[in-house]
Order: sequence, then structure tokens, then C-alpha cells
Amino acid sequence: QVQLAESGGGSVQAGGALRLFCVASGRTFSTYGKAWFRQAPGKEREFVAAMNWSGGLTWYADSVKGRFTISRNNARNELFLQMNSLKPEDTGIYYCAADTDGSGNLPREVQQYEYWGQGTQVTVSS
Repeated sequence: QVQLAESGGGSVQAGGALRLFCVASGRTFSTYGKAWFRQAPGKEREFVAAMNWSGGLTWYADSVKGRFTISRNNARNELFLQMNSLKPEDTGIYYCAADTDGSGNLPREVQQYEYWGQGTQVTVSS
């Protein structure tokens, strides 16, 4: 079992930046696929960014490409999401997720991921 815990959310004005953190405990998730999703009020959870187990493959939603960067520190069991040039439409609860099939199969699909954190709130004001 892997437990995931996000942090780093907050309130920021449009154009600002935030860095989200996800720490895994219980076992190492270095061999897992990893991802960030978000959910805005009244909307379904949507894909933001993902990487395969090695970090050699990454995927981004079109809406965040060029502004967000997913990265990891395997030695510390950490996953990050650097968010720059934030927009009000980036507002939502951000979740990290882990997939025991780390190959990168269906990285954009919610159902691909077995483990989820509790989420961290990001609010971007105009």
C-alpha cells in the first residue's frame, strides 16, 4: 500500500506561481507511474500532468502545457508540480495519483491510478 499526501496549495493572483508537493509513504513508488489531476467545483476530475516510472515520458493537458512542469525525487519519494503563469481557470483541488503499472499506459485516465491523495486546494484570483 502507498499513502499519498499533497501540500503546497494556496491562494494566488493570476500570473503567479505555486509548487505542489506529494509525498508517498508506506512503500517506495519509484517504479510507479505518477500523475496530477484536478477538480473544480461542479466539474469532473481532470488530468493535468503525468510521468512514467522512469520520468522519461511525460504528458500534459493542453490547458497547462508550457506553464506546468511535473517532476520527482525518487530518493525522497516525492512528486512535484511547478505551476507558473496561473490563471483563474486553474482553480481547483489538486490530487496526486500513483499507478503500479508504471509504463505509461493510459496516463490521462482517472481509472488507471490505484492510489490517490486527499488533495490540496489551489485558488487563483483575477
